[in-house]
Amino acid sequence: MSQNFTRRSFVGLTGGAAALAGLGLAGCGGSGSGSSSASSDAGAAGGGEISVGTAYSTQNYHPSTTSSALALGCNLNVVEGLYEIDFRDYSTRPALAAGDPTMVDDTTYEVKLRDGAKFSDGTDVKASDVASSFARSSKEGNIYVPMLTPIASIEAKDDKTVTIKTSIPKFSLLKERLAIVKVVPESASDDDLTKMPVGTGPWMYDEITDASVTLVPNESYNGDKPAKDKKIRYDVLKDATARVTAAQQGTTLISESTPADSIEQLKGAGLSVDTVQGFGTRFMMFNVTKAPWDNVKVRQAVMYALDYEKMIQNALSGQATAPTCYLPDDPAFPNYHKASMVYTYDFEKATALIDEAGITPGAITLRTTDNDQVIAMSTEVKNNLDALGFKVTIQTDTSAATYAAIDGGEAYDLLLAPGDPSCFGADPDLLLNWWYGNNTWMQKRCQWVGSEEWKTLSSEMAEALKASGDEQQQHWNKCFDLLSENVPLYPVLQVKTSTSSWRENANGDGVKVSSDFKGIGTTGIELIGVTTIK
Repeated sequence: MSQNFTRRSFVGLTGGAAALAGLGLAGCGGSGSGSSSASSDAGAAGGGEISVGTAYSTQNYHPSTTSSALALGCNLNVVEGLYEIDFRDYSTRPALAAGDPTMVDDTTYEVKLRDGAKFSDGTDVKASDVASSFARSSKEGNIYVPMLTPIASIEAKDDKTVTIKTSIPKFSLLKERLAIVKVVPESASDDDLTKMPVGTGPWMYDEITDASVTLVPNESYNGDKPAKDKKIRYDVLKDATARVTAAQQGTTLISESTPADSIEQLKGAGLSVDTVQGFGTRFMMFNVTKAPWDNVKVRQAVMYALDYEKMIQNALSGQATAPTCYLPDDPAFPNYHKASMVYTYDFEKATALIDEAGITPGAITLRTTDNDQVIAMSTEVKNNLDALGFKVTIQTDTSAATYAAIDGGEAYDLLLAPGDPSCFGADPDLLLNWWYGNNTWMQKRCQWVGSEEWKTLSSEMAEALKASGDEQQQHWNKCFDLLSENVPLYPVLQVKTSTSSWRENANGDGVKVSSDFKGIGTTGIELIGVTTIK
């Protein structure tokens, strides 16, 4: 029977960005040795076990609700959307779809499913499963809702075809948004999907414990990227020292979130280390309804007062860049545009702006989450703002406690925290809407919603979605400029992510991963198509 699910009313995020924040980096240790080999894929491919040291843990693997770095990374192998994103360059490819969407009219598209696609339990995939998965992902209160707003509805036309209605004519980012909706059986309960989801990807879950996650090949998979190894094993190693030790000893072939001070150690042991610039930010948020933060000159003064290079070197061991735009200046973000205001450490300019604002700096509280990098950065921020005349007290709490207090109405001053929505995609609209949409961030936290500047930003974002090509880029450029000039919430640093692997050389057992493995600039590990080599 045909099913039709219309879009729910727009709701705000409720702390999802905190859940996506990168973990802090600490320590190193362990010893071991690998066997040297030429940098090639000579040897037998597949038939082994891909072992990963993960920095994260979770109890929620539900493909339609999770924001966990571990679950999102594992699910890349297990569940598919109609389209998938390659997080190495943020390109899209057909997954459960047989090809590109067919435009029926300006707001209607049809997508045919991959012929013969089955879930790992052997049941056929039907268009109704796609429709019901969209309903789960767009359910009121879900953190995915703002990202899926441009999709008005998904309906099953017949068993193998879905009809997609968009709220924006000729929507240019349709495949990127459809990649967020992971297709699961309509009959599956939310409890089952939270514990161990069933999907159509090349792998399926075998066992999930607090200590590890194990995947085995999905024998029902009929796509073009089949599993070639016997197993993928994720070892939960939240402690950085444990991850480094396992990597160096070769217990894990791949290790994520490699600490900066362990990179040379691991390279010396024979591992390859990919350091990738990502969108992940360490941002400053102002309570713009509270004086003096309601004065844009004071906000700008704070941004000019920060010694970015000291924070990069001392707090992040060089593994970050100072922003010149809301997006990083990196090929992975082709919509980058140098903003009209670029903040560098300029104490004289900061002092002049304070004088122009006509305020006398006083006692303030700098709230931070308990991310290690943020804690390290906060010391320099305090020193910089104290020099400007403020008397800064640092208050550090867990992300949950921090956002509960702010959402509850606490009259905070400043917040320094991490966030990274690029694990869902990297188009400017998605990244802008995460913080600046009509959601909890703007309504309750920053409270910039309703200002004339926010209205202008929202209008430019809406116009960008309706446009394409150069016209679309011009609207986004205006957004980037406006944010740099108003800085209600703005990146202080944009971090790099390091991933280590036995790729050029084999570990002590003579095993490595194929040369197509690459680290990515967001949380998680991209393993589709990767095999062991022995």
